[in-house]
Amino acid sequence: MRLKLISLALLIALTVAIHYGWVLEPIFGDSHWIHAIHSRFCYIPIVVAASLFGIRGGLITATIISISVLPFLFRENLSEHNQSGEIVEIIFYYALAVLVGVIIERVLEQREKNKDAQLQLERTYRLSLMGQMAATMAHEIKNPLASIKGSVEILCDPQTNDSDKKEFESIVLNEIRRVDNTIKEYLNYARPKQIELIKMNYSESIEIAVKQVDNQAAESSVIICNNFPKNIIIKGDSAKIHQVLLNLLLNAIQASHEKSKITINGSIDQNKIICSIIDNGTGMSQSELQKIFDPFYTTKETGSGLGLAVVKSIIDGHKGFVTVESTQDKGTTFLITLPLYMENDND
Repeated sequence: MRLKLISLALLIALTVAIHYGWVLEPIFGDSHWIHAIHSRFCYIPIVVAASLFGIRGGLITATIISISVLPFLFRENLSEHNQSGEIVEIIFYYALAVLVGVIIERVLEQREKNKDAQLQLERTYRLSLMGQMAATMAHEIKNPLASIKGSVEILCDPQTNDSDKKEFESIVLNEIRRVDNTIKEYLNYARPKQIELIKMNYSESIEIAVKQVDNQAAESSVIICNNFPKNIIIKGDSAKIHQVLLNLLLNAIQASHEKSKITINGSIDQNKIICSIIDNGTGMSQSELQKIFDPFYTTKETGSGLGLAVVKSIIDGHKGFVTVESTQDKGTTFLITLPLYMENDND
C-alpha cells in the first residue's frame, strides 16, 4: 500500500510538472503540440488512482491535481479561451475519476461475487463427496458385517459340526480383512502420506508388481506379458509407485476374459517415460471413461471407488499424468507418464 501511494504521488508530481511546462518545454521548446498534451497527462494518475483505490481514490487525485493547476489557471498571460479550456479539463478530471472508479468497483464487486459463488460450489462439492463417502462406506461395511454376523451365529450353534465351523471361521476372517482393506482405502484417500521422491528403478518396481499379481492372473487364466525396458530410472516414491502398479494390474486382471493377455509396454519421449498397461477385456463406455478418476465412482459390484482416484493423486504428486483409452468389449489401455531421473536432480 505504501509503495502504491508513493508511486502515485510521484506520478501526480510528474504530470503536474508536465502541465506547467517544466519537463517537455525545456527539451522540445515552446510549441503548439506541447501545449495540446499538457493537461492530458493529468488523466494518467487519475486513471491509476481510480484503478487502485476505486472512485474515492480517483476523486481525491482529481482534487489534488485540480488544486495544483489553479495557479496555472489564473496566470496573467493566460487567455480567456485557454482559461475556459482548463476549467473544462478540470471537469473532465472528475468525470474520468467517477467513470473509471465506478467501472473498477463494479468489476471488483463482480469478482467478489464470482469468488463467493466458487467457494459455495466447492463447499457443495465437498459436502456431496462426504455424503457419497458415508453412503459408500456404509454399503461396503454393511455387507461384510452381515456375513460376519451370520457366520458367528452358525459358529455359536452347538449343532454345527467341526468341518462347517472351519469354513465359517474362514469366512469371518476374510470378511474382517475386507472391512480392514476398505477402511485403509478411505484413510489413504482422506489422509495421504507425503510423497518422498528419490532415485528409483522403475523397471524393477514393475517386475515386482507383476510377480505379486501372478497368482491372481493364473487363477483367472490371464497371461501378463512384461515388455517394459530394463533399468529405467525415475525420481519417485517406490511404495506409492508400487501401489499404482498393483491397482492398475489388478483392475486389468479383473476386467480380462479367460485366456486373454495383459501387456506392459514402455517408451521414452524426450525426458519422460510412458508406461502402458493394456488389456483386451470388457472395456468401458465413453460415459464411464469420463468418471473413472472421480472419487467413489465404481463399475464393480464391490469396491470403494477410490482406487483410480488414489492412482491419479499419486501420479500428480510425481509431476506426471495418467490417461486412459478404452473401447467397450475390446479392452482398455492405461498410460502413465512420469519424468525420467536426470543426473542434476537432487536426491
